[in-house]
Amino acid sequence: MLVVEDEVKIRDLVRRYLEREGLAVVTTGSGADGLSILERGGIDLVVLDLNLPDVAGETIAVEVAGRVPIVMLTAKSGESERIHGLELGADDYLTKPFSPRELVLRVQAVLRRSATSAVAAAVTSFGNGRLVIDEVRHEVSLEGTSVELTPTEWSLLTVLASSPGRVFSRAELINRIRGYEFDGYERTVDSHIKNLRRKVEADPHEPVVVETVLGAGYRLGLSRDRS
Repeated sequence: MLVVEDEVKIRDLVRRYLEREGLAVVTTGSGADGLSILERGGIDLVVLDLNLPDVAGETIAVEVAGRVPIVMLTAKSGESERIHGLELGADDYLTKPFSPRELVLRVQAVLRRSATSAVAAAVTSFGNGRLVIDEVRHEVSLEGTSVELTPTEWSLLTVLASSPGRVFSRAELINRIRGYEFDGYERTVDSHIKNLRRKVEADPHEPVVVETVLGAGYRLGLSRDRS
């Protein structure tokens, strides 16, 4: 795991709390060094500050989103800034000042979502083969083309696909993918859904994969194919 944070006290605090949970942690205060470490591979998650002295955290997020889970840790606390961070591919977003214990819980939740399922499951297809989800390989394909999803996008899609046609409220989606309550997070689900749609709804003439049900939530718009 990598922590990219230029404030030494915060960097050391985050490292200590993560290491107490048995996580191996590498730290740096430089965005450029962070990118270099990420390019070498072997990092399963990055805790990323956005206000870095050299390379902007947003630039790092764009470079690694979809390949490495991202938990943003920043003083940028406005709603538009949080939504922007999620649109860049972050899997979670925590503002300063923050609770180190809450950060640990969020990191653990993202790691759980990004882990490949150890339980064997059949490949499931939807919409006459248009959408295919392979939970064992942690892969999604749309019309035969592989689609890279962040851990949060993957979790959202698989929850919706677990009951095609059923409407899931924002609160229910949060509980299913986070595993705990988090006040004020419901609207950020919309940002993750927006990112997911960009990846699985390439053709506007085809049926909608993720449908919005006004005042209720979201549902998968494709039927499960019979095996």
